[in-house]
Amino acid sequence: SLMVDVTGQTRKETVILPSYFQGKKPNTIPNKKIEDPASGKVSISSLATRQDLTNFHLIPPRVTFGILKEGCTYATTVIMKNVGVNFSRFRVKQPPPHTGLRVMYTPGPVAAGLQVELEIEIFAMIIRGKDTFGLEEVSHDIEILTETETLLLPVKANILS
Repeated sequence: SLMVDVTGQTRKETVILPSYFQGKKPNTIPNKKIEDPASGKVSISSLATRQDLTNFHLIPPRVTFGILKEGCTYATTVIMKNVGVNFSRFRVKQPPPHTGLRVMYTPGPVAAGLQVELEIEIFAMIIRGKDTFGLEEVSHDIEILTETETLLLPVKANILS
């Protein structure tokens, strides 16, 4: 129960449930879906009432590179897992060049239960012209467009000159 803690005592504060328990997904924008007869829709009665049949989860949900040396290239991997019941397609909107970010992935459909890797690469560069005292913060949300929603992957880094 959410009313008592592990020792059986009444809770003094309310329990804040994670967003995935509340039915909300952080950093997502729903798309207006147009019916596509070739989208691989499952039409069995047990799933007929469920609205969200395609669903991707990002692991980890955000990327923090930390402090980077100017002029070097760094990379990390994010796993994009299809936790829905249908195969689903996606594409990544590449970040603008001034951020130094690039996303490398293999395009194509992702079957239910499978995952793909997104390699996030950053070339650490400081845009001259502002006085940043040798440290500049790069912050950008990478847009991943799926059939039902747009996922936002926040990426942050601090570049030291």
